[in-house]
Amino acid sequence: MRLPLAMLEVFNAIAQNGSLKGAAVALGIKPSTVSHQLKSLEEQLGTALFVRTTRSVTLTDAGRALQSGAGAAFDLLGQAVKDAKDHGSSARGSLRLTLPEFVFHSFLADLLSSFQEAYPEIQLELSLSDAIVDIVADGLHGGLRLGGMIAQDMIAIRLSNPQPLTVLGSKAYLDKHGRPEKPEDLLAHNCLQYRFQTSGQLAPWVFRLDGDRVEIDVQGGLILNTLPAQLQLMEQGMGLVLTFRDYALINCDLTKVECLLEDYLKPVDPIYLFYPREYKNLQPLRLFIDHIKTHRQLS
Repeated sequence: MRLPLAMLEVFNAIAQNGSLKGAAVALGIKPSTVSHQLKSLEEQLGTALFVRTTRSVTLTDAGRALQSGAGAAFDLLGQAVKDAKDHGSSARGSLRLTLPEFVFHSFLADLLSSFQEAYPEIQLELSLSDAIVDIVADGLHGGLRLGGMIAQDMIAIRLSNPQPLTVLGSKAYLDKHGRPEKPEDLLAHNCLQYRFQTSGQLAPWVFRLDGDRVEIDVQGGLILNTLPAQLQLMEQGMGLVLTFRDYALINCDLTKVECLLEDYLKPVDPIYLFYPREYKNLQPLRLFIDHIKTHRQLS
């Protein structure tokens, strides 16, 4: 038998309020509708559920049997609805995001302590990956990445200013091989290149020369697909890297490395947080965005 939930809701309201009129008020419907739904339920079950007099409405044995199960079930359903509402509208619950490693280290890590202190009942789960992932398929609420170009069913919020770049080399390497003074000088150096995890393409080394965009076809003996590995090998004197300046300055020993050719480098796109439109009212996500905006000044 298909559960007549609307009828059972009316039955439960009558049992709790002691009258058809009280049930109608509680449910916000007409008394005639309550009477009709009760009659239909009794006909479907083939038994009377209430003894109705001019003064009272009393459960029959069948009614009490139904109430013992239906009342508890509706209490559980009501709590489930409340929990679902609270999950989306209160400062509690989980928030699952994906972001590149450099965004975590250079932009987000120092904000996590204050966020957790402000919202201790929000559990934040971060998946660090340079690959572009399907946040819906992976059960995530959103992600952070460079650039605001996203799918039509997503919303993007800018969280940072454009990200400056730098060419970085260890002082030991530069003392031995010389310091490039202009982009074309890189052709004489060992350059540690980066391969994107999603597309498989090599990251281009692009510079500005007299207002023009110029790509240098750098060469080197090592290609990597993680930024930490690039920086580690650069600090060991293995070659030069082109990377995010803020990330490098946080993660490198500044007494042992030098930033180069920055006058020839144009900052890349800002960091955006993107998420499905269905999560636009998810309170943990809104609080996370507001927390970042409060602590990061945009120009």
